[in-house]
This record gives sequence, C-alpha cells and structure tokens, in this order.
Amino acid sequence: MRVLCFLALGCPDLDDHWKSLQSEEAFETVSSRLCSILTNTIATASVLLALSGVFVTTGSRVSYFDYTSPAPRCLLFISLMLATIAMLISDPSMIRWLHTDRYWTKEQLKPGGYFMLSYLLSIVTPMFFVIFSLHFFIFAMFIAKFSSRRVICHAITVLWMVAYVVNVGTILMETTRKYATSIDHARYRQ
Repeated sequence: MRVLCFLALGCPDLDDHWKSLQSEEAFETVSSRLCSILTNTIATASVLLALSGVFVTTGSRVSYFDYTSPAPRCLLFISLMLATIAMLISDPSMIRWLHTDRYWTKEQLKPGGYFMLSYLLSIVTPMFFVIFSLHFFIFAMFIAKFSSRRVICHAITVLWMVAYVVNVGTILMETTRKYATSIDHARYRQ
C-alpha cells in the first residue's frame, strides 16, 4: 500500500494527503496536480493510440524498416490495445477528480474505508497502461529495425537501445531514491 501511495500521491502514506484534505486550498492544489497527471496520461495515451494505429493499419513503404512481420505487428497491436485501455480508464478518473469535493474525499479515506484502494488505483492504473503501451511500442520498433539487413539500421538501433536502457535505469534509480527518502522523512516525523 505504501508503494501505491507513493506512486499515486508522491508520499509514502496517506498522512500528508490527509492533512491536505483539512483545508480547501491544499485540496485544490492536490486535486489540480492529480488532474494534471491524468491530463498528461491521456495525452500520451492518445499519441500512442494514434502511432500504434497507423503502424498496425498500414504497410511499410521501405524495405529496411519492415514492421509488418508478425513479431512487431503483434507488439504494435498490444500497444494499441493498452493505449485504448489507458484512455478508457483515464477519462472516468479525470471526471471523478474534476467533480469530487474535499468532504466526499475525506469520507472515502477514513481509516478502514474500502474506497482507499480505488482512490489510489484511479491515479496509478492509467499510468501503468501507458507505460506498458510505450514499452511494447518501443520493443516493436527495436525488432523491426533489427530485422533490417542494413548495418546502419543496426548501429542506430543499438544506440537507441543504449539510450533507452540508460534513461529507464536513471528514472528507476531516481524513483527508488525518492521513495527511500520519503520513507525516511515519514519515519523521522514519527
């Protein structure tokens, strides 16, 4: 539950979030931040949906970039489905956050309330679907470029793959560091 709180709200537990529910200004700040996260998720899912849809429905016009073989085509179709699911989940979550008020949220998050999991998952689930969709799309492009017979395509793909691994590793290390720091701060406050 702590990881889910961290991914959804940026804090290791609901104590800080509970404090934000005590004033209207703090609640508006948190609510606008969560709506911004969902807006970015919807925009990213829309771009992935369009890109995957184009690649799934069209054939390759050049011989050195054949994404119509079975493996890339399957990965592109999975990316398309995940982006669609992200859109379908993000929109109701956005509507929920736009029309919720502080008092209703406080009632739902009282200790022992079963809406807490739904509350956190409404933020985290769309992000996971977008992340998985993006990874499937990237892997499809890797496979399509590696299946080329040109050496320059292989070299560019290797450079792209190294940059991808470095970026994902950096993001994971930074997230782990922030999570550990937030847990230390939570322990210090207690």
